[in-house]
Amino acid sequence: MSCDPVTLEIIRGAARAAQAEMEALLERTAMSAFIREKKDFYTALFDASGAMAVGSDLPIFGDIVGPVLQHYPLESMRPGDLYWYNDCYGSRGAVSHSNDQVFLAPVFLGETRVGFVMGWAHFSDIGGLRPGSLSPDATDHFQEGIIIPPVRLMRDGVANEDLLRTFWRNSRFPLQSQGDTRALMAAVRLGEARVAELAARFGAEVLADAFAQLLRRTETLVRAKLRAAFPVGTTRFADAIDSDGQGNGPFVLRLALTRTEDDRFILDATATDDQAQGPVNLLMHPDVPGMALGLYFLQGEAGQVLNAGGPRAIDEVRLREGSLLWPRSPAPLGLRGLTMMRLLAAMHGLVAVARRGEAPAAHSAYVILALRGAHAGRRFLMSDGVAVGYGARPFADGVDAVYFVAQENYPAEFMELTYPVRLREYGLHRDSGGAGQFRGGCGVVREYEVLCEEAQLAIRIDSVKNPPWGVAGGMNGGSGRAVVNLGRADERVLPPLSDGTVLKRGDVLRLETGGGGGWGHPFARDPALVLADVQGGAVSMAAAERDYGVVIRDGKVDVAATAARREARGEVKLFHRKGYADAVA
Repeated sequence: MSCDPVTLEIIRGAARAAQAEMEALLERTAMSAFIREKKDFYTALFDASGAMAVGSDLPIFGDIVGPVLQHYPLESMRPGDLYWYNDCYGSRGAVSHSNDQVFLAPVFLGETRVGFVMGWAHFSDIGGLRPGSLSPDATDHFQEGIIIPPVRLMRDGVANEDLLRTFWRNSRFPLQSQGDTRALMAAVRLGEARVAELAARFGAEVLADAFAQLLRRTETLVRAKLRAAFPVGTTRFADAIDSDGQGNGPFVLRLALTRTEDDRFILDATATDDQAQGPVNLLMHPDVPGMALGLYFLQGEAGQVLNAGGPRAIDEVRLREGSLLWPRSPAPLGLRGLTMMRLLAAMHGLVAVARRGEAPAAHSAYVILALRGAHAGRRFLMSDGVAVGYGARPFADGVDAVYFVAQENYPAEFMELTYPVRLREYGLHRDSGGAGQFRGGCGVVREYEVLCEEAQLAIRIDSVKNPPWGVAGGMNGGSGRAVVNLGRADERVLPPLSDGTVLKRGDVLRLETGGGGGWGHPFARDPALVLADVQGGAVSMAAAERDYGVVIRDGKVDVAATAARREARGEVKLFHRKGYADAVA
């Protein structure tokens, strides 16, 4: 039985509502700050065969159901089942670092399987080398915490408590892990109930056809956008991350997207550098490029959902075993976020090359810090993901202070109430957004004063040596850094990827995060907008004159001086790559 257009929209809206309800339950019942405050989680709905039919803004992963089906055939599944894994290599990168736990449940209407629902969340500590399970010192995957292969956690609604106790025993914060586990299980069960209600209301056949139509609709639109963006032939782009934190790098990602005469699309990443010794390797599932391009191309498309139709629009993805994007086990993966963010920027770079600049500039990679220690007789782990600036677009400025698409920054009040720190400063990182006709987004500044006797710090910052590039004459985004006791006699700048730095009571960590690249020549920016940027704290007066050619005196634009300053306009190049390694160019 087919699904008519009106019913399709009702089912699409109901599915997105179910997804949002699952996420709201998870957010409100989880115990760890990374889930509850930062919202590092995701839910999705799948059709009866396991294809993701309804996703939202954060689907940078691959085939979630496939790893379970390798061990548990579809015909063996029953109502009340719940499956679980965090095995990166065992899932071929469907989950890309071990902190991310995937819970998956089949949905039945009577005896008929009608779909799957998934809940995924970042657990703050799962054992491993250091608290937080994300140390840049890791040299193999086993140092990054307990690995759960695809297992059946529940049968007929009864949980395997022995398996859960084993998992919790491997965390340094077991009560927090227990709370997060129960919250994730509850969210998945809620989604299971909502999809079953949809099937009961419209029928299994209509629901199946609705999911199939959503998949075809996404694939058709993404494929059409690819044809509009990419000419026949091969489009190439390269980008780089600075280091693996263990003295190696830079590491270059080299991408080639080929459109054949018969409109097949092939993404080739085999020329990417070899895998790293440190944990910046990204086990990139072959679905990820299609998901990333789908995320880009579906922006502003009302009524569309990002789903497995995006990957289906890419006919082939070629990876090389032993490379940074397809490492051999047990290469460490914990800081793969750096490489993932550069990969997403490189995807925009491919579009920018193909469309001669009609694409966003590059963004910085979100910054992670972990402060660990003891205070008032209790151990603490403050894992803070800190926002950066996103690249300017051909029609608008980049977005300031973004922590990876759909997630959020910790509120200062929460941090001070929960951890032994005082936030002395929190605001925009002035001049970090790349200058351009449209300005790159700014990163942020956070200053943490340590209130406990002693703590250890791990830090993760990229885009220092290789800053985010600008497009169509826009300038690079600014870099980030971490400084202890700025302006004092004991001032020290920390390595961007480091662990084990000891901080004492009264020390002040100043964290400055990078910005996004600019778009278009800076002298083309309206001087009134530059003045507003100066007044709003995004641009300094010195940078306004130096980079934008806008002279400001007594709080106003000096029109004559600005015109004279802007008279000599430099050459406009497609990409601004100042500071990049030769291998990237």
